[in-house]
Amino acid sequence: MAFDVARIRGLFPALGDGWIHFDGPAGMLVPEQVASAVSTAMRAPVSGPGGAFPASQRAESIVTAARRAVADLTGTDPAGVVLGPSASVLLRRLVDAMSEGWQLGDEIVVSRLDEQANLIPWQHAAKRVGAVVRWGEIDIETCELPAWQYESLVTARTKAVAITAASGSVGTRPDVPTVVEFAKRVGATVVLDASYAAPFVPLDQPELGADVIVVSAQAWGGPAVGALAFRDPEMLERLPSAALEPGVRGPARLELGPHAYPLLAGLVASIDYLAGLDDAASGSRRERLVTSLGSAKSYHAGLLAQLTTELRALPHVTVIGDAMRRIPALGFAVAGKKAPEVAEYLASQGLCAFADDGTSGVFAALGVGEVGGAVRIGLAHYSNVFEVNQLIRVLEELR
Repeated sequence: MAFDVARIRGLFPALGDGWIHFDGPAGMLVPEQVASAVSTAMRAPVSGPGGAFPASQRAESIVTAARRAVADLTGTDPAGVVLGPSASVLLRRLVDAMSEGWQLGDEIVVSRLDEQANLIPWQHAAKRVGAVVRWGEIDIETCELPAWQYESLVTARTKAVAITAASGSVGTRPDVPTVVEFAKRVGATVVLDASYAAPFVPLDQPELGADVIVVSAQAWGGPAVGALAFRDPEMLERLPSAALEPGVRGPARLELGPHAYPLLAGLVASIDYLAGLDDAASGSRRERLVTSLGSAKSYHAGLLAQLTTELRALPHVTVIGDAMRRIPALGFAVAGKKAPEVAEYLASQGLCAFADDGTSGVFAALGVGEVGGAVRIGLAHYSNVFEVNQLIRVLEELR
């Protein structure tokens, strides 16, 4: 495997701004090939689908290519790929459609590890129909999400289980297949938010077992586009349609209005970029994705290990959580300082990072808000040892 971070850094014009970017949880920077794909598609004549002329056919080919690209990324069938303006919007449509058949007293299971975007739609739907929300709790020391608890959390009344493939706050990757196994015993639908995991680990729907995988292209430097990948495309036919046109079939049932075709062209380019992270990867795009993301996983595991070891060596810094399986994202607190103060100081030294006040999401469950919040750090494909050393140096000076 060959993950050449110097070569990868050369793909990102935005790195020329001189800043060190640890703001990965908000989305990676955009590779040149993605920006070029979007601008090229915007210059070309593209019309609506259904016509016999080239501009219309180009629109159809872009949508088809986007479905195939997402299917390659997730290991699913292109016939089950729904495209839309963002993962959050698509998840809201999915939850609204699923909840039309729920009744008073039905149950859904969510977790404290999930981001708000994967919690609020389920909570709103439960409140609307009178369903019960049950919570998977995290270990406050390690930030693990123990899978064994789902054996009792999931009951005969459970309609859906929503879980993340990885936390963008503390990096934890839960044991999704075991959770799915418990859910399948009662026929519950499993919706997996894989947005934070997708840039760093190969996704394989047959191995994960989830009924729906949610991804956001912005997580890996793609455009503002989201997708739902269904394990069984026939599930789409059983859901109420959200489409404006009557009688539509397949993914179009959850797609509202015309597509942003240039952005879908950028989506395809962004997944091709992922497939090329390892310059020795070969074979089909799916095969290259598995190889490249496996290389990315190995590279970032080493870089994250260095970062966490050196952060823990600083007496005034507390790293939050210590999960065994994780992506390169973490939160930390600095003794005597509130998170916004730390983030502002990092910015004054040319480092980009976000402060979280700890009043919602996983940090709220951990009580981090009581100590002034946490700073969120996310490594990206272009992160390197020099940048990690700079972060440690700056934090050493922050006393």
